[in-house]
Order: sequence, then structure tokens, then C-alpha cells
Amino acid sequence: MARVETALSLSFHIVFAVFGVGLPWLLLYAQRRWLKTGDPVWYALTRKWARVMAVLFAIGAVSGTVLSFEFGLLWPTFMSTYGGAIGLLFTLEAFAFFTEAIFMGLYLYGWKRLSRRAHWLTLWPIAISGTLSTLFVVMANAWMNHPVGLGVSRGRITADPWAVFSSPTSWTEVSHMFVAALMCTGGAVAAVYAAGMLRGRRDDYHRRGLNLGMAVVLGLAPLQLLIGDFAARDVAATQPAKLAAMEGHYTTGGHVPLTVGGFYNDQTHRIVGGVPIPDGLSLLLDFRPGAVVPGLDRTAADRQPMTAVVHPAFDSMVGLGTAILLIAVWGGWRWWRRRRRGIEPRIAHTRPWLWAAAFCGPATMVAMLAGWEVSEGGRQPWIVYQRMLVADAATKSGGLGWALGVTVLIYLGLAAALVLILRRLAGGAPPELTAVVPAAVLPVGSEPVPAAEVAR
Repeated sequence: MARVETALSLSFHIVFAVFGVGLPWLLLYAQRRWLKTGDPVWYALTRKWARVMAVLFAIGAVSGTVLSFEFGLLWPTFMSTYGGAIGLLFTLEAFAFFTEAIFMGLYLYGWKRLSRRAHWLTLWPIAISGTLSTLFVVMANAWMNHPVGLGVSRGRITADPWAVFSSPTSWTEVSHMFVAALMCTGGAVAAVYAAGMLRGRRDDYHRRGLNLGMAVVLGLAPLQLLIGDFAARDVAATQPAKLAAMEGHYTTGGHVPLTVGGFYNDQTHRIVGGVPIPDGLSLLLDFRPGAVVPGLDRTAADRQPMTAVVHPAFDSMVGLGTAILLIAVWGGWRWWRRRRRGIEPRIAHTRPWLWAAAFCGPATMVAMLAGWEVSEGGRQPWIVYQRMLVADAATKSGGLGWALGVTVLIYLGLAAALVLILRRLAGGAPPELTAVVPAAVLPVGSEPVPAAEVAR
């Protein structure tokens, strides 16, 4: 019950955490473009995204508060034993969250109370602290995957809370998550405006929202591929059983194939229905076809990860990431060809391109959640790798079924409220484009612009 409730809470909260990282950075760019050009379309995008950011921040704060209680109530042995190792990270996360909340209030209520430049500057603490808030928690998780800085004094476990900052594994996981958050945000933005354009809304407002979202998600796709490769090598060095589960690899040996797709059979220890690439895994890890790769047979049966879950999750993450990378290559080729011919716009918004953009939204989010399943499911049955089992860390108290039921109801209510609010925000054109744009949002000396002219 403790595992189910924590998994539910984390899966729900991480969706809002990624927008808390990515959306302020997009807002920084959009509002800067408005300040520089006075273009009412950039102003409309900024106001729309600011409203969405406020809603997501509020619901993310509630779901994050639930999580903070769950750590102490559901995992008391873990917190009492290793709280000293990750306590500093959670303290820093709390300071980052409070900073984000303070400047969020200044930004949301400062539209007509602060100068344009001062108002834009309040976004920087939101973006930086929102990023740090999430990444401190990710770093704590990285420590659970690869605990460092531990010792024993007078029969008690001691921990160096600063050691986590020197662990290369922590920085790999943090980088992977930061890029994933930006890609999820860009993908969601692109998907929303692509869906609108598929319904016939081919105005400048939708085109710019789509272009910015696609630029973020597709521009970062190659970088994420490189970071993912480094992350896999870290896993191979620090958690060989997790890597074996990711690849469905059971028997230790050389010339290990890379199997794409398929399902792992726990009885035969083979992948059924997969497509093997000869020597692929050995080549990827050591650049030699005969390189020996440790398999699950080196891990006791009761200490092996949930390979039947981890392998398809890993394939889903890699498959969706590859699909997005192919879209990036396709978009780059289209851009280069039209640029060479002097054709505008550089990327035509054809229906296939809009469908590809709409695909990027759910694809990035599913890939991110699948990646977290790999990280957490691949560590099982350990809560701290090779140090403490999940079964030993969980509370022994009863009555968790009621707590789980209440948690489910809370999250269902939050999800319903979110859908209703976002649907209301998404309905119709932004109010900034349906009335006369006030001179206050235009460059000095400009006249108010009628709505018909803005639409044109």
C-alpha cells in the first residue's frame, strides 16, 4: 500500500513539476519578444501562458505537499536512517520553492503595478528556483540509486550531505531530467497549438505558439540522446542489474545483442517477440563486439528488478525519443531545403507536420513517465541501492487502505478541477486579441490597434 500510494503521488506530481521547470523559461522568451517588439501576439501568448502557469503551480503545490507528508508517514525507517544524507537536499528544495512562490505572486499581480522591465525580471527567480526545486529532489533520487558519502560511527550510519554534489551519477540524472522537462513543456505547447491549427485556426497566434514549442522539443532531442547515452553508461557502472533489466539480458557473456521491443518471460528468461541486433549491446557499452555484459544471472532471484515491467518501459522511452528525433531530422531537412530555395515560411504547416507536432505532446510526457518507471522499477527491491530494501523501509502501521483511498479522491478532484480550468482558458481566442489592444502594451508613441487588424 505504501508503494502504491507513493507511486501514485509521484506520477501525479511529476507532471506539474516538469511544467514548473519548463514553462517559466518559455515565458521569459515570449515576454522578452513582446517587450522588444511591442507585438500584441507575443503579449497574448505571454498572458495566456501566465494564467496556465498559475493554475499548474497551485495544483503542483498541493500535490507536492501530500508527498512531503508521505515520506515521513509511509517510510519512517528510511527517513530515520538516511535522512541525514538527503535532508540537506530537501531543505534546499524548500527554500527554492518558497522563493518561487514569492516571485510567482509578484509576477501574477504585478502586471499593472511594476514597470515592464521589473515585471519581466521577476520571471528569472521563478524559472531558476522552479528548476532548482525539482532538480534537488531528482538529485535525492539519484543518491538513492547510487548512495555516496556513507560511513559508520559508533554503530550508527553517518552521512556526508555534501557528497551527493560530487557524484557524477547525480549530475547525469539531473541533466537528463532538466532536458526532459523542457521537452515535455515544449511538446505540450506545440501539441495544443497544432490541434488548434488542425481545426482551422491558422492565425499568427497559433503559428507562433506552435513554432516556439516545436523549436524547444526538436532542438533538444539530439542533446537528450547524448545525455541518455551517458546515463546508460552510468547505470552500467553503478547498477548492472538495472541495465540488465532494461535490456532483458539474463546470461552474462560477450557478443550480447541489443533487443528492440518484445516482452520478457520470467520463466524462460528470454525476450519474446523482440528484434535482436547482433552484438549491439556489447558495442554500445564498450565499443567492442565481444565485450562482456553482466546479466541478471549475477543477481539473486529475490534481488532482481521487475524486468517484465522495466524492459517495455525502457523500450517505450527510447522508441518515443527516437520518433521525436526523426521528426527533428525531418523538420531540419524541410527547413534547409526551403531556405536554399528562398521559400517562406521555412517550415510549411502542412497537415502531416501538424499531426507530428500534436504527437510530440503526449510522446514526450509518456517517455518521461516511462523513464521514471525505469529509474524506480529498475532499482527494486531496494529503496537505497544495496543498502536498504523497500520492505524494510515501509511503515508497519495498518489502515493504509483508507489513506490510499483519500489520496485517490484528492487527486481525482485536482485532476477534474485542472481539466475544467484549462478547458475554460483554452476556449476561444485570448481576450488580448479580441478587443482593442491598449497603448500600454505597445511601443511608446503607437496607437491602439483594432481587433480586426490584430487578427489580420
